[in-house]
Amino acid sequence: MNENKIVIETNELTKRFGHFTAVDHITFNVHEGEIFGFLGANGAGKTTAMRMLCGLSKLSSGTGKVAGFDISRQSEQVKRNIGYMSQKFSLYEDLKVWENIRLFAGIYGMKEKEIAAKSDELLASLGFESERNTLVASLPLGWKQKLAFSVAIFHEPKIVFLDEPTGGVDPATRRQFWELIYQAADKGITVFVTTHYMDEAEYCNRVSIMVDGVIEALDSPSNLKKQYNVLDMEEVFFKLARKAKRGE
Repeated sequence: MNENKIVIETNELTKRFGHFTAVDHITFNVHEGEIFGFLGANGAGKTTAMRMLCGLSKLSSGTGKVAGFDISRQSEQVKRNIGYMSQKFSLYEDLKVWENIRLFAGIYGMKEKEIAAKSDELLASLGFESERNTLVASLPLGWKQKLAFSVAIFHEPKIVFLDEPTGGVDPATRRQFWELIYQAADKGITVFVTTHYMDEAEYCNRVSIMVDGVIEALDSPSNLKKQYNVLDMEEVFFKLARKAKRGE
């Protein structure tokens, strides 16, 4: 992690839907190569905030920069410099493994020749050579997730946004997935991740916890546990989540 280089910066970032303020003047920075956990109960505002950072949703007020680009005025440049993986949608199930790689690499602006060479490297590193022509729908869930993450960073983005990427998989597969996250961070890719699993929060360099649209806590897991005098991040989360006034 390079603490001297900030790759995500926000100042008073706000999103309103009519009279409802989903994200309420949040300010934070994320460093290059950091694994940054972005936590909050359903309805806390974390997905809305992530959509603004990815250039997918307009700000109501405040400012933000991602990979050096203004999220209000340069959303297309933001999109080209990030990767994104969601639990809900990451791969086309009716396409083969290699077709998914080629499709997403093309969307991220990579050239055909580069895609072909890197595809072979990726399949070898994942041990997927024999699955090249397999339909994604027939892969085990854990394999799909490894492939989805690898596709999200195939174009070597500066930042990858992971929206609850390990939902619905067993603990062993989740640990393997986090190994991929560590490898990406070691290469200097910043990982911005939301998760419902508090044991995963322990793997992050720093964690922010949103409650009712505001950031109630932001620090390393060890410091947060000390601050709230608890043994694990689950207890930290529940102490803060109890303050929530708005429903899901």
